[in-house]
Amino acid sequence: MIGLNMKDSMGTLITAYIGLGSNLDNPVAQIKSARTAIGSIEGVSELAFSSLYHSVPMGPQDQPDYVNAALCLETRLTSIELLRSLQAIETLQGRVRQGERWGARTLDLDILLYGDQEIDVPDLKVPHTGLAERSFVLYPLFEIAPQLIIPGKGLLADLVAKCPLDGLRQLA
Repeated sequence: MIGLNMKDSMGTLITAYIGLGSNLDNPVAQIKSARTAIGSIEGVSELAFSSLYHSVPMGPQDQPDYVNAALCLETRLTSIELLRSLQAIETLQGRVRQGERWGARTLDLDILLYGDQEIDVPDLKVPHTGLAERSFVLYPLFEIAPQLIIPGKGLLADLVAKCPLDGLRQLA
């Protein structure tokens, strides 16, 4: 595990995976705009982007369905620098953090994986909490990285095989 160390990747290229989700204010456009914004972060290069997926909300059901995707990138940013950059994009796209867990949002950007590191600091847990049980994370991730090994969890393919779709469907 690493602590809050801004030198966790200085100068080293790290492959990271980001989960994207939205269920407010035109979710498809939110995801596409976020993809563009992530690609414009200095020190970040997109390697792969999944299809868009439709999913039912996790948590409160009195909210619109979600659109989800996964993005693979290469970066020289530390995990915390990447997190702060993603949070800035969320804010620019209208995300308001009200403390409600699993509530509706214009944009949710999560660092799913950061290299092969396991990170546990107050603001960041990697691999992302719940990654191994969430179809809306596993299936888009599997689409772009089927051979991936999830630190502490095993082969992505094995996790996908055990995870029901739960209404998840790929958008055209």
